[in-house]
Amino acid sequence: MSVLKPDFRFNCILDIKPEDIKNSGAKFVLLDTDNTLALHGSQEPLKGVLEWIDEMRKNGIEPILLSNNSRERIEPFAKKLGVPFVYKSAKPLSKGFSIACKKLSAKPEETAVIGDQIFTDVLGGKLFGSKVFLTEPIGPETNAFIKFKRIIEKFIR
Repeated sequence: MSVLKPDFRFNCILDIKPEDIKNSGAKFVLLDTDNTLALHGSQEPLKGVLEWIDEMRKNGIEPILLSNNSRERIEPFAKKLGVPFVYKSAKPLSKGFSIACKKLSAKPEETAVIGDQIFTDVLGGKLFGSKVFLTEPIGPETNAFIKFKRIIEKFIR
């Protein structure tokens, strides 16, 4: 079950410091969007996320959004944050992770995946060979399938 266990756990993305990323051996962060950076479906980032991204960049850590969501959902949000993005990434499959690494000119072992879901972010990141940072979801789920996965996650978290 180690592919379902994150390397690091944090309450919120804002609790993750540049030193945490660097100490994991990563230079790049692949960021989940919904319930990690913003409430599910929202175009407004969590208060402090823009500053968090700036702090990462000041420390030589490049971010990219990696989402299973549509281009229509992710592109305006990515523009607001000023970061590149991969949409319809098919997490936990490696497709989106590979595209993100290609955009960043990064190797899997140089990346940290940050997200709130075990069966997409953690599993995908571990299978890809990245370091994985699991955060708590910042809000309630609205999608029935994700609500179901959250029930199963309670036994793993």
